[in-house]
Amino acid sequence: MKKKLIKVALIGKTNAGKSTLINNLIGETVSITNKKINTTNESILGILNKLNTQIIFFDTPGSNFIRSNLRNEKKFKTTIWQAIYEADIIIYIVDILKYNYKLIENDILKIGEANKSIIFAFNKIDLVERKNSLKFINELKEIKIIKEFFILSAKHGKGINQLIKFLISKSNQANWIYNNNEISDKSEIFMSNECTRNAILKNLHKEIPYNIIVENFQYKILKNNNIKIKQFIIIENLRYKSIIIGKNGNTIKRIRQNSQKEIQKILNSKVHLYLQIINKDEI
Repeated sequence: MKKKLIKVALIGKTNAGKSTLINNLIGETVSITNKKINTTNESILGILNKLNTQIIFFDTPGSNFIRSNLRNEKKFKTTIWQAIYEADIIIYIVDILKYNYKLIENDILKIGEANKSIIFAFNKIDLVERKNSLKFINELKEIKIIKEFFILSAKHGKGINQLIKFLISKSNQANWIYNNNEISDKSEIFMSNECTRNAILKNLHKEIPYNIIVENFQYKILKNNNIKIKQFIIIENLRYKSIIIGKNGNTIKRIRQNSQKEIQKILNSKVHLYLQIINKDEI
């Protein structure tokens, strides 16, 4: 069978479920999922190889940044537009509980300037009655550049197979870019850093900025095939240190345990994780 390829950009507001969707599409954790906004800092690439077709997914920061002219948001905006122009198809994802026709129309028309095929997907469909989603879809059909509609529950895997079949049908004959056993363009070190960043966000809520930096300074496979990982948690203000450590060290302990557990699941190996908090001025 001749090889086929399709590249897909996942676009949507923050917390629409893009990262959860890409993880379920791939069947592995390749993108950080968290209820805190803007947890996807850059475009995460996930790879699904199905029979003779390779589907490449770009998970992106929230579409809130599509029009942003703020200097500190330039990176997010650039990342989104790079994914849009690189992709063959755009999947615009909306949390059905936050349906707003005007906001959706504005985003879709802006994305449409790239002249790419746009697919619309309602996520979290398990939380509403089906008649509501059909009503919304009928309204959205007024936006003529939307080619297809899907209703999904990324968290529970509903509608995933139908979406994959559709994407395969739209793929084109081409050589694969990645090997059959690859699921992401990100390294094990990148993924382990993301796990720790996610654990920090989950445990500290609004007390710590979402753009906190985690850097690896040791990644070693031991003789027994266990993996030893040492990471820096880099802070911009010393007052964050006591918050991350927590009373009697309980917060940093939870962060380490949560991250270590997720890393072990991704790497399928026993992991020994060590964390050190440093100020950015110490680098």
